Amino acid sequence: MSLSTRTPSRRLGQFALAFRPRRTQWASIPTMAQRSVSTKPTGEPDLSNPLLEKYLQEREAKGAEAIESTEPEQSAIRLRDGGKYSVPSPLLSSDQAIPGYTADTSPEEMEALKAQAERRRLAAKREEEKRLLAYNTDPAPAARRRLERKLVIRAVTKHGRMTKAQKIARTERESVYKSHYIPTSVKKIQKLLRQIAGKTVSEALVQLRFSPKKVARDIIKGLLIAQDEAIAGRGMGLGDKHALKKWVEQRNEVASTLADLEEGVPKTKGLNKVIELKDGKKKLVKDPTEIYIDQAWAGKGQIYKSPEFRARGKVNMLTHRTSTFTFLLKEEKTRVRISDEIKKKRDNRKLWVALPDRPITAQRQYCLW
Repeated sequence: MSLSTRTPSRRLGQFALAFRPRRTQWASIPTMAQRSVSTKPTGEPDLSNPLLEKYLQEREAKGAEAIESTEPEQSAIRLRDGGKYSVPSPLLSSDQAIPGYTADTSPEEMEALKAQAERRRLAAKREEEKRLLAYNTDPAPAARRRLERKLVIRAVTKHGRMTKAQKIARTERESVYKSHYIPTSVKKIQKLLRQIAGKTVSEALVQLRFSPKKVARDIIKGLLIAQDEAIAGRGMGLGDKHALKKWVEQRNEVASTLADLEEGVPKTKGLNKVIELKDGKKKLVKDPTEIYIDQAWAGKGQIYKSPEFRARGKVNMLTHRTSTFTFLLKEEKTRVRISDEIKKKRDNRKLWVALPDRPITAQRQYCLW
């Protein structure tokens, strides 16, 4: 509320008295009632716990019995031996950390304990290695058991008969490798893949090393990785005892790997058989487990774009393409089987004759030309 400066001082005092808070009248509580409300009960609260007291009494009784039955020699503090620990402790010496060690152990017993501890350590190490190896050899046990059950049911249903494809899959090995994305086009990489398709890995590496194409270096790296995966993952190419030396020579970029590695030393599984390929060419096979490239093809990869800024504020979008290549590696025993099938089919073919012995049907009395 705004007041004028002309308002006299007595009026200001009246306004202040008008807004004075009034006194509230409360009902007075009698003196005896107030005294009875604030009075607390006399005497201490009952805080006894009969269960706790019973437990403490039983504990004291058991402790007294144990002290009476314990002899003075056993109650003395003694050094804890290795039998108290499941793993070696830095607080103990090498002998005291062995499980079963005591202070009065004889040297013969100590040697036996050491041998037993070493056997336990080696067994635990083997189990740990087996557990870690199971992640690669058997990553999904439940899925493997389902597949085995499915195969057993199929075998029982078909009375053990297998198709030709199943027999080939059980007797011959193959490995598929797909590369990462390479910044090149499919046309450029397909020309090199046509060159090496059908050749052994050694012949293909020689062909790629002397190729003037830039992408040949990427194909060499991918082919070496594909060969390593086939050897380690599928067990291919292990029939020749000189295989390791041959792979070392490949790594060292030795050009000629087709000749014998050591003169006068025969191979472990020598074959020396001339086979016929699908295109009619002849080939000498010395090792049936040698790896060759059965198929090689290229495919499109990811595509990304980048701007190219031009004059007058224009922008051209450049398209960058990538491609991949895939290898299907097999062993020479596959081509040996295919060659035998071609020869058998040729031998079983009937002789062609100009006038076969069959009834004449749908003949006309005149020529149709």
